[in-house]
Amino acid sequence: MPDTLQEAILWFADFEHCRQFMMQLRWPDGKVKCPRCDSEKVFWIAKERVWKCYGKHGHAKFSLKTGTIFEDSPIALEKWLPATWLITCCKNGISSWELHRALGVTQKTAWFMLHRIRLAMKDFGGRNLFGEVEADETFVGGKVINMHRKSKRGIQATNDGNFGKTVVLGLLEREGRVRATVAPTRKHYDVHANVLANVEPGSTLYTDEFNAYQSLPPDTFTHEIINKMEGYVKGKVHVQGMENFWSLLKRTLKGTYVSVDPVHLQAYVDEQVFRFNNRKPMNDANRFRYAMRHIAGKRLTYAQLTGKVETAEAPDSETRPS
Repeated sequence: MPDTLQEAILWFADFEHCRQFMMQLRWPDGKVKCPRCDSEKVFWIAKERVWKCYGKHGHAKFSLKTGTIFEDSPIALEKWLPATWLITCCKNGISSWELHRALGVTQKTAWFMLHRIRLAMKDFGGRNLFGEVEADETFVGGKVINMHRKSKRGIQATNDGNFGKTVVLGLLEREGRVRATVAPTRKHYDVHANVLANVEPGSTLYTDEFNAYQSLPPDTFTHEIINKMEGYVKGKVHVQGMENFWSLLKRTLKGTYVSVDPVHLQAYVDEQVFRFNNRKPMNDANRFRYAMRHIAGKRLTYAQLTGKVETAEAPDSETRPS
C-alpha cells in the first residue's frame, strides 16, 4: 500500500490494485457479498469488471462502486482514489480547477467529485465533547471593500462588517476534536442549541464575552469568560484554539476555493473539520484510509447538488483561482 502521494498515483494507476484495495476495504473477511441482498453467491466477470449476484432481485450485477459515494459514476477508480487522497491530505484543500487539470476531467466533473468525497469526510458523530471546551463563532462572506454598491457597503459598515455574512458556530475540545456547523444566526437560541447538543454537562466552557454564551444554563457547565477588550489570554481562559481553526478554515475558503455559496458552506466546513481532527494521530496514508472506510451507504446525486430535486441545494459559486 502507498504511503505518499507519488506512490498513491502510481499504485492506483493499476486497476487490479484498486480492486484489491476496495475489496479489502468493503469485505475485510475476504467474502464478497452483494450490497443489495447480502448474498455470497456472486461471480466475478473480469471483462465487465463487475460481479453477478444470483440472488432474486432486479439488479443482478454490481461493481466496486455500488453502494458507495462513487455509485453510477463513469469516472474510473484510478482517478477517484487519487482525488480522495488529495482532498483528505492537502492542508488547504484542492479546488475543482486544480483537480480538473490534474486528472484530465472537466471542471464541472471535478467539482461534483469533490462534493461526493466531502460527504464521506462529514463528521462521523461519536461522543459529545467534554472536559475543557472552547466555544466561539465566526462570519464567512465577502469583504466590504469588494462590494459594488455603495448602499451595501454602508449597510455592512454599520454592522461591524458582518451584515449579510454566514454564521459558523464552533466548539473545540482541548487536546481533542473540533465541531463546527453553519447556523442561521448567532442568536441565543441557535448558540444554546449548538452547545447543549454537543458538549457534555459538567464540562468547563471557555468563551468570549458575547452575551449569548453568558445566558447559558448556569448549572450545566463551569463557564469561564475572557474579555477581549482586556486581553486575549488569561491563564487557561481563552479561545485561541478555536481562533486557530477559524484561521485554517478561512485560509482554505479564501485561498483555495475563493468564493463559496452559503448553501454549500457546510460541506467545506466538514472538509476542514475532518483534516483538523485527524491531523496529529494520522499520516497522509492513514487519513486517506480512514476517509475511505466511510464511503459506503452514502449517496449524492448531481440533481440533489444542483437543485433539480426537492432536497436540492443551489449550485456552488466556487470560482477559478487567479
